[in-house]
Amino acid sequence: MQTNNLRKTIVLLFCGLIVCGGITLIILWLNNARQTNVYTITDNQNNNQETALGLSIEISEGHQILIKDQALEKKQDIAQDLGAGRDEQGIAKLTQLLQENPNHPEALIYLNNAKITNQTSYTLAVVIPSGVNINGSKEILRGVAQAQQEINQSGGIQGTPLKILIANDNNNPEMAQKLAQGLAKNPEVLGVVGHWASDVTLASAEVYQQEKMVAISPISTSVELSALGDYIFRTVPSDRFAGSGLSRYMIKQLNKQKAAIFFNSQSNYSQSLKDEFTKSLFSDGGEVVGEFDLSDADFNAVSDWQQAKERGAEVLMLALTSNTLDQGLEVIAVNQQRLPLLAGDDAYDPKILREGGSDAQEMVLAIPWHSLAYNNHPFVKASRELWQAEVNWRTALSYDATLAFIVALKQSSNPTRESIQAGLSDPSFVFEGASGTIRFLPSGDRNQAIQLVTIKSSNDSDFGYNFELILD
Repeated sequence: MQTNNLRKTIVLLFCGLIVCGGITLIILWLNNARQTNVYTITDNQNNNQETALGLSIEISEGHQILIKDQALEKKQDIAQDLGAGRDEQGIAKLTQLLQENPNHPEALIYLNNAKITNQTSYTLAVVIPSGVNINGSKEILRGVAQAQQEINQSGGIQGTPLKILIANDNNNPEMAQKLAQGLAKNPEVLGVVGHWASDVTLASAEVYQQEKMVAISPISTSVELSALGDYIFRTVPSDRFAGSGLSRYMIKQLNKQKAAIFFNSQSNYSQSLKDEFTKSLFSDGGEVVGEFDLSDADFNAVSDWQQAKERGAEVLMLALTSNTLDQGLEVIAVNQQRLPLLAGDDAYDPKILREGGSDAQEMVLAIPWHSLAYNNHPFVKASRELWQAEVNWRTALSYDATLAFIVALKQSSNPTRESIQAGLSDPSFVFEGASGTIRFLPSGDRNQAIQLVTIKSSNDSDFGYNFELILD
């Protein structure tokens, strides 16, 4: 009998532990659900593919951390405070974090958002590829954060503060479309700054155009974006300007006529730059003697470089993308400075400086903006003070994209998505941004000269090399 009673007691204790454990798990799950941003988008029909890719779509105003780099544990603690409604604690911790590390744009945006509390605000979204490109994501966020900081500190847009949602599309066209649909369904979101790659912007633009919500890209340069509709704008000049700028430099400065192009056939941007360079070079009296696909499974930098040389190439033009930088570096290493190198703005990346070394010296890149060309501009001074660092063209053009929205929002006492589009499309719409005077063509493009920079050795750079402006 005693044995049976003991067994019954053990069984009851075991069941009790299971029940208590289950309740604990439920409480933890509910607590986590409260802290998870309500804007997260899921796709139940495509979970397997997203899991296989390791990708997820996230939207955050402060309750989730999208830039997973330094101080991650501290930032997650802040996100929990904000998600639980402990705004004062979150604000105090964000302020301390920025004092310790001022060059942290995600934290600054979340701080500005938290300070709004329950006030009425105007909301914009900025889309970044944080899951696959943290450095590039920060570059975009710095421009958006600076514009938000400046307008909110000056009293807001006619007294109304600006809130920024940060969204991650992992630079994936399919995910960007789903993200665009989610943003369009949120009536609070009045417009979008984004996206990164031209392929991604092209995919999401279909949604923005259909849903009549303005998107302004500070990064995407493909000429195809010019024909997508009257809700699609960009502050960055198209590849037509980069292609012609590189061609003129090759003909007039290098005094060369024959070029070989290394490009990524899977990238709309890369093909666009290739085509625009080819057309400009032909018009300028030169010719392209070979094209080599960096995305080809059989790509071989040594044999392709040799073929280019045998075909008479005097110059190599590298239409690199962020995911073909490694292949581009192989070409740079094989070339060993024997042929002059030209490149587009995606090659404006620390990796080229860090790993290209002396072989990358003298390579000439076409980019939309360089701080030395605008050294006396108020934006440059303000950005240096805010971030305690130099910023690049992606930050400047993201600032201008956000500023375009702010100017359009100011023009209406009751701004809507439609009024923003009407304001931006008005022929009289004009303002001074970080990259000079900004007005949009009927296509949503802007006419803006590009800057040429070259890679030089530098004692002031952590990599030993830097991108230096080529002066006229």
